[in-house]
Amino acid sequence: MARLALVPHVGLPLLIAAALAAAPAHLPAQTPAPAGPQEAPPQEAGVVGLFLDSASLQPTVVLRGKRDRRSFGMAIGAAEATGIVYPLENRVPPRPLTHDLFLTLFGRLKVVVTRVVITDLKDGIYYATVFLDAGGKEMQLDARPSDAIALAVRAKVPVLVEDRVFDKSELLPGPHPAPRI
Repeated sequence: MARLALVPHVGLPLLIAAALAAAPAHLPAQTPAPAGPQEAPPQEAGVVGLFLDSASLQPTVVLRGKRDRRSFGMAIGAAEATGIVYPLENRVPPRPLTHDLFLTLFGRLKVVVTRVVITDLKDGIYYATVFLDAGGKEMQLDARPSDAIALAVRAKVPVLVEDRVFDKSELLPGPHPAPRI
């Protein structure tokens, strides 16, 4: 795997801390709202694989529902793939990755990641929400699914997937590259 030069962002932790402190107790997700009457709750999914798509040469993460065993793959970037594979293989990077930095910051601010939900697939783009607990107040953050999965795997919290994501993913034509996150 190619080495990437790290650029220090001294102001990033301060910016994140200020945003969390100023955020209302509940931030509405930027993802589409559930449609229709009484949808089934999202099902927990496991990360069952991470591979390089031979046609597109794009890293792809595969999720499988624990309730109905359906699975789908999402194309992700190389950095996001690294962020997911390290904790899956119980490896520790020589320096903290971005997701490690976020979890460290959350911990110091007494904020806990409780779950992530892959909420939708729209126009070839997947959407996710990261759920946080800040002193008993729930907060929701819009996120790319690859980042949400990387946080969930590190924090050892559930990755949930809305049924509509499984439904829409099954409609994707193959063998073309999977939709980007």
